[in-house]
Amino acid sequence: MINVVLFGPPGSGKGTQAQNLIEKFNLKQISTGDLFRFNIKNNTELGILANSFIEKGQLVPDQVTIDMLIEEVKKPTDAAGFIFDGFPRTAVQTDALEVIVKEVLNDKIDVCLSLIVEDEILVQRLTKRGETSGRSDDSNEEVIRARIKEYYAKTAEVAELYKKQGKYVEINGVGEIAEIAEKLFAEVEKIK
Repeated sequence: MINVVLFGPPGSGKGTQAQNLIEKFNLKQISTGDLFRFNIKNNTELGILANSFIEKGQLVPDQVTIDMLIEEVKKPTDAAGFIFDGFPRTAVQTDALEVIVKEVLNDKIDVCLSLIVEDEILVQRLTKRGETSGRSDDSNEEVIRARIKEYYAKTAEVAELYKKQGKYVEINGVGEIAEIAEKLFAEVEKIK
C-alpha cells in the first residue's frame, strides 16, 4: 500500500494534484471535509454528534474526526493506498493517524507531500477562483489571508513531526500542472 499525507495551503492546487495522484497510483482520497459533509448529510451517529458541536459554533473534537476516519478506512476498497487530505492538522491527529494506519490497515504513512506556494500567488489564485466558484471565503482578500495564516499555524507542528521521521517532502506548487504532478509522482515512485 501507498499512504500519503497531502499538504498544501488553500489555493496550492492540492485538489487538482490529489486527482492526478489518484489516477496515476489508484489511491483513494480521504478528505476530512468530505467525511464531515457525508456524515452530517446522512445523519450518521458521528454526523449528528459533529453537527451538535458545529451548531454551537464549537470545534468538533479530534476524537469525532478520528472516529469518522476509522470508519472510512475500514470500508472495502480496491485502491492501492490512501491520500489523507485535511488530516492530520495537529500533533495529536498525527499520532492518531499513525495508530489508525497501523492498527486498521496494518501499514504506515509513507510520505507527507507538501505543496509550497508563495502567499501572494495563493491570494491571486483564490481571488480568481472566487470569481467563478461562488465561494464567499474565496472572494475576500482579508479572509483568504487569515485562512492561509491559520493553515500555517495549524500545520507547522505536523510538518516538524514528519521532518523528524524523514517523511516530509516539499514540492514547488507553482508552474504547469503536469510538471508539478510529475514531481509528486517521482516522490511516490520512491516508496513503491
